[in-house]
Amino acid sequence: MIDYQPLVEHWADSELDRWARLLPEQVAEGLSHQRYGDLARWLQVLEDLPDIEADSVQLDHARVGASINPPLGEQARDELQERLQGLHPWRKGPFELFGVHIDTEWRSDWKWDRLQQAIEPLNGRRVLDVGCGSGYHCWRMLGDGAAEVIGIDPTPLFVIQFWALQRYLRQDGIWVLPLGIEQLPPKLQAFDTAFSMGVFYHRRSPMDHLQELKDCLRPGGQLVLETLVIEGGPGDALVPEGRYARMGNVWFLPSCDTLLGWLRKIGFVDTRLLDVTVTSTGEQRATDWMRFHSLADFLDPDDSSKSIEGHPAPRRAIVCATAPGQMAL
Repeated sequence: MIDYQPLVEHWADSELDRWARLLPEQVAEGLSHQRYGDLARWLQVLEDLPDIEADSVQLDHARVGASINPPLGEQARDELQERLQGLHPWRKGPFELFGVHIDTEWRSDWKWDRLQQAIEPLNGRRVLDVGCGSGYHCWRMLGDGAAEVIGIDPTPLFVIQFWALQRYLRQDGIWVLPLGIEQLPPKLQAFDTAFSMGVFYHRRSPMDHLQELKDCLRPGGQLVLETLVIEGGPGDALVPEGRYARMGNVWFLPSCDTLLGWLRKIGFVDTRLLDVTVTSTGEQRATDWMRFHSLADFLDPDDSSKSIEGHPAPRRAIVCATAPGQMAL
C-alpha cells in the first residue's frame, strides 16, 4: 500500500542519489510503529478503503479530488466517508472523493489563489513542499504543471492521509515523505522551487530554516514562503514569551520588512512581498472533519484583532525570493 521503492529507484544515479540512499531508513524511522502508537490503526484504515476506480481526477479545482460516472450510491458514499473519517483530523484541503466532501480545517485553496499567479510558473519544475501536511498544495502544484513534487512532513497521520488520496488520484510524480527538512542531505541544490508555508514560525532558529531552504534550491531557484507576521518596520519582530494563539511552539513573528531583510542576509536576491492577509474564521475553522478547537477559539472573544493572549491576531504574509546564480536552461 505504501511503497517508496519506485522513488528510490527513480532517484538512483541522479542528482538526488545521495537522498535515495538515505530514504529507506528515513521512511522506516518516520513510519515507526514503536514511535507512533496510532500508526497501526491508521494503516488499517488505509487498507480498508473501498476499491473505486476514478473516471476523472481534478487537480486544478478548489476541491482536489476524483469522480466517477455514474456517481456512487448513497450507501457506498457513506461507507467511503466513514472510512476517511477514521483519519481525523483533516487539516489542509479541501478534497472531494466521489461525492464525499472532505471539508478540512483550512481552506488551503484560498492561500493557493493568493500566490498562484504571483510566483514563477511551475511547469516542468521539480518542487519541494516543506511541512506539506496531507499534500493539498502538492496536488495543486502538480496540477499547475510541475514535473515532480516532493512533499515532506514529519507527522505520520498526514502522510497516511496523502496515501489515502493517492489510492484514488493515482498520480505519478508526487510523493509525501515522513520527515522534516533537517533530514535532507546538506546542500542538495536539486529543486527549482521550494515552498515553506506555515512552518517558519515553528522553527527555533529562523535563519537556519532560511539557510536550509536556500541549500535545497538550484542556483536561480525560487523560494515561496508563507508565515505569520506582525505590522511594523525593519528590525521589528514578536517573540512570544508564552503561547501565541494557544500554540506553544511559536518562536518568531517578524514584520514583512524584517523577513525580507533576513532573506537578503542569508543571500537570497529578488526578495518580494506577494500578499498580506489577516486570517479569518472562514479560512480556518472547525468542521466535521476537524472537530478540535480552531481559530475562533484562539482569538480574544471581546476583540478579534487580538489573540487570546493579547498578541496581534494572526496575520499571514507570502514572500518570494531567488537563490543566487543562474538557473540552467
